[in-house]
Amino acid sequence: MPTYEYECSSCGYSFERFQKITDQPLEICPKCSKAVRRLISGGSGIIFKGSGFYATDYRKTPKPQAPKVCPKAKEGCNGCQAENK
Repeated sequence: MPTYEYECSSCGYSFERFQKITDQPLEICPKCSKAVRRLISGGSGIIFKGSGFYATDYRKTPKPQAPKVCPKAKEGCNGCQAENK
């Protein structure tokens, strides 16, 4: 539910109320019973979840890969290494 700010036009009392968007605005000051007006506020509260919004927060770190080994390699075989030179 949004928070609405009100100010009394007579006594100057300022207060906030949690109201549904569909509720009618308040019209009477709780202190002096005179007319109040709803103020335009700076917006609603923001809730941040997580550590932040940097690119590094969502980037997956690459898994270390095992060195490539020739599938046909046998002990003492240097065939693949000789081909890559």
